[in-house]
Amino acid sequence: MKDIRVGLLGFGTIGTGTVKVFQENARLIEDRLGARLVLAGIADLDITTDRGVTVEAGILTTRADDLLTSPDIDVIVELIGGYEPARTFVLKAIAQGKHVVTANKALLAVHGEEILAAAAAKGVEVMFEAAVGGGIPVISAIKENLCANGFQSVFGILNGTCNYILTRMTNEDAEFSAVLRDAQAKGYAEADPTFDLEGIDTAHKLAILISLCFGTRISLEQIYTEGIRSVSALDIQFAKQFGYKIKLLAIGKFDGEQIEARVHPTMIPHNYPLADVDGVFNAVRLSGDFVGPVMLSGRGAGMEATASAVMGDVMAIARNILSGARGRTPAMAYRPGTIKTLPIKPMTEIISQYFLRFSAMDKPGVMAQISGVLGRYDISIASMIQPERQEEGGAVPIVIMTHEAKEENVRTALDEIDALSVVKEKSLFIRIESEIA
Repeated sequence: MKDIRVGLLGFGTIGTGTVKVFQENARLIEDRLGARLVLAGIADLDITTDRGVTVEAGILTTRADDLLTSPDIDVIVELIGGYEPARTFVLKAIAQGKHVVTANKALLAVHGEEILAAAAAKGVEVMFEAAVGGGIPVISAIKENLCANGFQSVFGILNGTCNYILTRMTNEDAEFSAVLRDAQAKGYAEADPTFDLEGIDTAHKLAILISLCFGTRISLEQIYTEGIRSVSALDIQFAKQFGYKIKLLAIGKFDGEQIEARVHPTMIPHNYPLADVDGVFNAVRLSGDFVGPVMLSGRGAGMEATASAVMGDVMAIARNILSGARGRTPAMAYRPGTIKTLPIKPMTEIISQYFLRFSAMDKPGVMAQISGVLGRYDISIASMIQPERQEEGGAVPIVIMTHEAKEENVRTALDEIDALSVVKEKSLFIRIESEIA
């Protein structure tokens, strides 16, 4: 039976999970693959900490070059994360003629074109199922099972930290700051959760999905990105009254000419399947011209789920090695020469429904002033909530759901409304997506 030798860069949480799959499912892998996967080496700066798994003597090293230059290693698994030294290591592995598996969405979103071009020139594979959605097989679904479809849209709940926080806020009427502290204490949020909470992690993943679905180059800077820090318990309560939930949503749309690429808090109807994706779970909803809507959901992060996706890629590469196949499936779902650079629709041109919240004086004529400004900018009111005031002369929230409007008009109208003497705080708006059932 042939041995296929694997080198692992990074022995953190996901690396530990990958080693567990190697060890615990070795027989199952052999039965399905018809070859032995051999973990030939693990490189990490820390090789003394107990990870809860036992590896053979001599397999650990602090020198990544020991694995990258070894002629006996067929596949390098990069689980370091970040941009550098991951980029340097991956490019060196490719230059050495080794196939690469990575879970590094940030690396691919920023340096993916360079890495995949190097791999194509060298005739090796780069696979990255674990980079988007953890254990959810969305990359292979786009590249293989659904590859005959032209995609019109992709929606995703792609960050478990944000989804956990918003779920707790929804279910418990809790404030953001309190839930964040608890999430950090339980290990669901990092000590510095900026990448998660500001939507950057989700934008990395959306960049990959948009490239795969629509066959276009896209940079991280082209994706409008807004996090969840501004979402309050009050907004979630009002959303419930209107029949909506708030999710941090990754949105990619293609109208045949332009791409919409955006990440932001979004209200979706509570009876839609995406609205039921709670806690640390992730989901991706694709719409193809022949298959229609398809939704995949599951654990989007964590040791076991991500390791499952990593090892699936390793086995896919192993099958190609065994069959002598190279480049059978394009890394980005399209042949390199057919990938375009499609224009990105400016956010000012987006058409959406909107949730608007104002803090205004409770006195006659206030609503007339607000609705008058909205009307001048072609923003029509679908429904409204105005709670009773709590104290004499105090400000009260006024909440409005609009029909579809142009984002530029909404922003301009809110600036004008905020300048009114009867409005006491900066107005807030949240976009609504009602066509993703």
